[in-house]
Amino acid sequence: MNQVITIGREFGSGGRELGHKLAQHLGIAYYDKQILSEIVDKTDFSREYVQEVVENKLTYMMPPSASIGMSIGNEYQIQQMQKIVKAQTDVIREMAGKSSCVIVGRCADYILRETQDIRLFRLFVYADMQSRIRRCMERAPEGEHYTEKEMEKHIRKVDKNRANYYSDFTLQKWGDKSCYDICINTTSMNIDVMVPYLAKLFED
Repeated sequence: MNQVITIGREFGSGGRELGHKLAQHLGIAYYDKQILSEIVDKTDFSREYVQEVVENKLTYMMPPSASIGMSIGNEYQIQQMQKIVKAQTDVIREMAGKSSCVIVGRCADYILRETQDIRLFRLFVYADMQSRIRRCMERAPEGEHYTEKEMEKHIRKVDKNRANYYSDFTLQKWGDKSCYDICINTTSMNIDVMVPYLAKLFED
């Protein structure tokens, strides 16, 4: 039976790093940005549009190239969202069915909640704001020069978008402890030290 670990995370909490290193430690597959590529392959939309949709609030997205009348705009919009939601659901279920794996984000915890023949563990990773600001600034890509105030604003915007998307997709509250099996606070924690201890929960 495949063991699937899903990771929801606050921006800057180190959830992606934790997920990647946990997958390496356990010797299982790791999926993150590959999910976006698979969704693009299953739909007629550009990568930029799919990324914009899955990182924002579903109900307000509209393809920029759409040349349709306002009277049918809502119906058209819903159809586009349904295509992306279906593709995302299919991709994640296919990944979970292939082998044991770690899946970061993309509402995987909700999509796989009733899937048979897998052992599902749902993690949520969070940290205090100062820890997240520090982590983001230390790992900033070349050319990015946010002040601490600007970085906090950016973090809050990303979190809001994730929360909106998760709520639209699942009708549940993003980060609500009742939606997860384990919530992990990475504030002042060394992820390299944490991973081997966490991995023991999933080792046979």
